[in-house]
Amino acid sequence: MSDRSVPVSAQPQPNYYQVRKGDTLYSIAFRYGLDYRELASRNGISGNYNIYPGQKLSLKPSARNTVPESIVRDASIIAPKPEIVSSRQKATNKSPSTSPQVASKSATPPKPSAKPAKTTAKVKQQKAAVKPVPKAQTKLPKIAAGPIKWGWPASGKIVSTFKTKGAVNKGINIASAYGTKVTAAAKGRVVYAGSGLLGYGNLVIIDHNQQFLSAYAHNSRVLVKENDMVEKGQKVAEMGNSGADRVMLHFEIRRDGKPVNPLRYLPKQ
Repeated sequence: MSDRSVPVSAQPQPNYYQVRKGDTLYSIAFRYGLDYRELASRNGISGNYNIYPGQKLSLKPSARNTVPESIVRDASIIAPKPEIVSSRQKATNKSPSTSPQVASKSATPPKPSAKPAKTTAKVKQQKAAVKPVPKAQTKLPKIAAGPIKWGWPASGKIVSTFKTKGAVNKGINIASAYGTKVTAAAKGRVVYAGSGLLGYGNLVIIDHNQQFLSAYAHNSRVLVKENDMVEKGQKVAEMGNSGADRVMLHFEIRRDGKPVNPLRYLPKQ
């Protein structure tokens, strides 16, 4: 049996990645086997982990960790997912763009007038109106720290186990009937829900305590969205064969961004 998630691991890691619509910092880190916290630090990204389409992220450590603020955001992309700063926000932030024109006129000694003061006051009011918006959009629910009590994400037969050599498998594959419920293996926050990662189909990624992530791939349906808080045993998806050649759940646990054997953490059956 071939698992279509295998070729992903064989892809060489580039030096940079350009953010696309639907990406989150977590999904990018997951794609390249990185710790999302290290990826954020490397690119000067704040604790809310906001990224935007068109942003260029460095995937490899370098002597200078510069923030790619000069990248122009794609104005054609409207209202991306919560973890991504929308290009609509940039259009709003452009509202005070009349200031360069005011600055160009300042080369000539201005005539005494109340108009510049009013213009300056108006710009300040616009900035004050725009500034609080990102905070309201990026406020994330907190994830509780402490030991994790893992549970099985689905019932069925294990058809492929964790392998680091040969036919690499970054997790385990559990086969069962189409539509079998897929549940959160532990309490946490959904940090990705989509189909943007090649070889994983409809994928859900859950952050449990900032050190451990779990991933649920090849689903037929995804029942949660990003930033949802989920409890252990809560249904998050239904089993399917998206991105795979058979109906199964591909389940991964990652510690500090690196895949680990889920059977070392799941209770014995």
